[in-house]
Amino acid sequence: MKQADPVKSTSNVGALLFILCLASSLVPFMGSALNLALPYINKDLTLNTVMLGWIPTSYMLSTAILQIPCARFADMIGRKKVFIWGVVILTVFSVLSGLATTGVILIIYRFLAGIGSAMMFGTSTAILTSSVPAEKRGWAMGLISASVYFSLAAGPFIGGLLTQYLDWHSIFFVSAAISFIVAVGGYYIIKEDWKEETKSKFDTIGSILFAIGLSALIYGFTTLPHFQGFIFIGVGIAVLLIFAFYEKKQEFPVFNIRVFMGNKVFRLSSLSALINYSATFAISFMLSLYLQNVRGLTPRDAGLLLIIQSVVQAVASLKSGSLSDKMSPTFLATLGMSIIAVGLVGLCFISENTSYYFLGGMLILLGLGFGIFSSPNTNIIMSSVEKKYYGLASATMGTMRLTGQSLSMGIAIMSISLMVGNINMSAMSPAKFINSMQITFVICLILCLFGIYASSVRGKK
Repeated sequence: MKQADPVKSTSNVGALLFILCLASSLVPFMGSALNLALPYINKDLTLNTVMLGWIPTSYMLSTAILQIPCARFADMIGRKKVFIWGVVILTVFSVLSGLATTGVILIIYRFLAGIGSAMMFGTSTAILTSSVPAEKRGWAMGLISASVYFSLAAGPFIGGLLTQYLDWHSIFFVSAAISFIVAVGGYYIIKEDWKEETKSKFDTIGSILFAIGLSALIYGFTTLPHFQGFIFIGVGIAVLLIFAFYEKKQEFPVFNIRVFMGNKVFRLSSLSALINYSATFAISFMLSLYLQNVRGLTPRDAGLLLIIQSVVQAVASLKSGSLSDKMSPTFLATLGMSIIAVGLVGLCFISENTSYYFLGGMLILLGLGFGIFSSPNTNIIMSSVEKKYYGLASATMGTMRLTGQSLSMGIAIMSISLMVGNINMSAMSPAKFINSMQITFVICLILCLFGIYASSVRGKK
């Protein structure tokens, strides 16, 4: 089906960018704000360490397993429809999460909110790429990345204030208000639906195989080092291999494995994103617990310290996005990963008495590295495929991000379970928690080194 001119089909690209930036800020704001509130959620709902980790993980799991199927569905019925309905679902379950009275109910609502998030993020980057000329794509990606990092910066501070002066429920209500604005604005501002394939069939079997395989893999990581964790990881890998072979034979696959395997730049750039998020996402979770439970900081003060990384990320991503239109984005992304590795080395030596200045310096390095990596890597991924595969590329990138974040949380939960045990956070030994934090950062560092290699050998966009 022939598309309308993507630039002319949207009456106001600036307004569209605003809505997509606001949409992109929802999840990082919620995640970073929620990390500061976890000790208070634990106090109110009396959760053990493993269940506490599942509050952010359940959301990321559902988003990760459904993002690619949602993007495929959007190619068939229209990206605007799927995007708007996704934001509506996210709004509803954000409100319900704020009303949750038990840990189990909260985890269920977070999982269901992730369905809306999958619909929204499975289409947002594809909508952006279809609306912005190729020569300005890096700049637009930089704006999106900057909005993500500014929301990450605002999340700990605003989340700390909301938690300290109201309560943790208010974080969900504020997020719901933002998502409501996105839903209304998106409905009126996005003019084109961008249907790529109207006569194809939805690959139900492939979607189910993908969901089972990825769920088993992520759940397995969260239950390590117990034996059942290795069983689930093995089952997850086996099912994902079956999924890959199945998809190669389908006329209308939910995930076009031939594009993934036949495009080196796309494949290695996606792998770089997966490794990057696996190596970095657990950092804020662990440091939030460390600053409040070990160092005794209030949510507000912990947020003021953690905000350093996000502010640096926002500034760096703006510059790196524009630079990726003028110089090698592969070099920039690899440089960013290398800087992250240096920051992780420093975090491995954190103790109960580590100077806040040292910690702030490491957060600056991490923010600088991630800001330099993110926008160029996104630009490489979206520029490495044909226009008809924008939905696939957008969803793949999102799935790699969420899968990486889920695996990163799995590493953190595994380390806490190994060193601290499945106990209430209030009974946690500071020394044992620091040991678990150091194990987490060492594993993240090793992953980051693999990511540097994957980023450096992918070639040009």
